[in-house]
Amino acid sequence: MRPIIAPYPAARPRRLRRTPGLRALVQENRLSVSDLIWPIFVRDGEGVAEPVPSMPGVDRLSVDLAVRAAHEAAELGIPVLALFPYTDPALKTETCEEAWNPDNLVNRATRAIKAAVPEVAVMLDVALDPYNALGHDGLVRDGIILNDETLEALERQALAHAEAGADILGPSDMMDGRIGVMRAALERSGMPDVALMAYSAKYASAFYGPFRDAVGASGALSGDKKTYQMNPGNSDEALRMIERDLAEGADMVMVKPGMPYLDICQRVKERFGAPTYAYQVSGEYAMIAGAAERGWIDGDGAMMESLLAFRRAGCDGILTYFAPRAARLLREAG
Repeated sequence: MRPIIAPYPAARPRRLRRTPGLRALVQENRLSVSDLIWPIFVRDGEGVAEPVPSMPGVDRLSVDLAVRAAHEAAELGIPVLALFPYTDPALKTETCEEAWNPDNLVNRATRAIKAAVPEVAVMLDVALDPYNALGHDGLVRDGIILNDETLEALERQALAHAEAGADILGPSDMMDGRIGVMRAALERSGMPDVALMAYSAKYASAFYGPFRDAVGASGALSGDKKTYQMNPGNSDEALRMIERDLAEGADMVMVKPGMPYLDICQRVKERFGAPTYAYQVSGEYAMIAGAAERGWIDGDGAMMESLLAFRRAGCDGILTYFAPRAARLLREAG
């Protein structure tokens, strides 16, 4: 559609920017609390809120405090919590058995949250890196990240998470074929209603550092993840990955990181029309929160502008550590 624009002075675009009411009347995209998914980090202990140094304002929470966060999410109207574990290093192995332990940290946290605040949906990551002594998302042999052997482990992890009560599974491993394997396993096991939000276009990014600190994976990582995460220079490949995952049974797809890849978000939504999400990752959060902490930028303004950008690019929702802060501002704005 080609817009019709009268010549100046018949057309004065500033007429519709003159007052807050007029600006609101013609605003094309809006952010709602229902667009937000709140990622939180969980750890062992009781009554523990342990700050993550590289993520100002973010703590690792013991399970009881994660339940308190779920109550806060419900009160604010945030629909989903995404849980990530800070795993005891003693439980990490090269075979990653803790990933499918029914009583591992995120499974215990999920059961506690669903018992206390059932209306808040829980999303759990499916990948081996929090449990892997080598820090990778897949099993490793002789320095090679194994694809098909990893699929067997991911299937077991996905089923353990679903049995614990997870509403959404987020396969973030980027192994080939994992969505089809998980979807088939969930169907066979009588859990067809568990949704899959596939990390379909997950790039090998420099923006993940604070997250790896938060889950205790940065020191363990051997090498890099470039043989399974995507090359930041590729755009068409992202569309192929999205198409593959949708064909294998993904209900929703994700682009990660978010702000440096808004072009990918837009292309995905325009091409497929599927529920499309972006993860405003730890490095993105840290840049805004850290600069705001030093008084270099308007923290609330930059936060809300960054979140609105995802909606403008076509995203249906955003995983963001800013979720509770943004939700409060949205509520205050009415």
